[in-house]
Amino acid sequence: MSDFRLKVFQSVAKNLSFTKASQDLFVSQPAITKHIQELETTYQTRLFDRQGSKIYLTESGKLLLEHCERILEDYKRLEYEMHLLHNEYTGELKLGASTTIAQYVLPPMLASFISKFPQVSLSLMNGNSREIEIALQEHRIDLGLVEGVFRLPNLKYTTFLEDELVTVIRTGSKLSVGDEITPDELRNLPLVLRERGSGTLDVFERALLQHNIKLSSLQVLMYLGSTESIKLFLEHTDCLGVVSIRSISRELYAGHLRVVEIKGMSMLRDFSFAQPQGQESGLAQVFMQFAAHHNQKL
Repeated sequence: MSDFRLKVFQSVAKNLSFTKASQDLFVSQPAITKHIQELETTYQTRLFDRQGSKIYLTESGKLLLEHCERILEDYKRLEYEMHLLHNEYTGELKLGASTTIAQYVLPPMLASFISKFPQVSLSLMNGNSREIEIALQEHRIDLGLVEGVFRLPNLKYTTFLEDELVTVIRTGSKLSVGDEITPDELRNLPLVLRERGSGTLDVFERALLQHNIKLSSLQVLMYLGSTESIKLFLEHTDCLGVVSIRSISRELYAGHLRVVEIKGMSMLRDFSFAQPQGQESGLAQVFMQFAAHHNQKL
């Protein structure tokens, strides 16, 4: 029901590219240009300025984008609530999940959700926790699933699952490391960690501070962008890694990795839903309720 021209404008404005908008919406580039020209004719103003090969929003374009996002969100809510009258769930739900959640928690949940709500168009963006929060603030996704301990004041967080980080090493490593070490012993051991902005590193860094240890004082060989990268790195390197316990069940069962306890260092964390304050999507609420029920059965 919503004006497709507004969706076209929003995509061009977010990407600052007619080509990327064409790819996002599966519409030809001449059609994208035509829709923008129609909007400019309607409002008798230019929405974009072109400088060389780049385009920029004009003041009129910025104003239209501000209203456009509210209008499209209202259309989405209207569609959801009208179908709800007939006990139907339909529409588009854009999820964003931090790497650990996307890889090790969401897949079975998404499969069950799609089976139960086949009329819902579901998409998933993957990134670290900071990237997901930025996508929420820019209205590129409806619901975020993030990890870590830092919280932004303009987002609403709801815990849906608990997790624990553990320190692991490959079985047969040449490092002389027992089943338990002290926090101070970490200073003398090589490490591979997740990248800045990841919830995993946030939790690990806060746990270190509880023992007056700074991250900069550790021997970090590499910062890697995913847990899978860390696991592969550990297979070929004599060092320790810090990962979610949920990510290594197969490796522990197969005997490829083993856990090294850090005495007195707790690395518990929550997996949380994140939404813009006061802008909760109807379908997002449905997904959150479904996830809570799904986790109770695990």
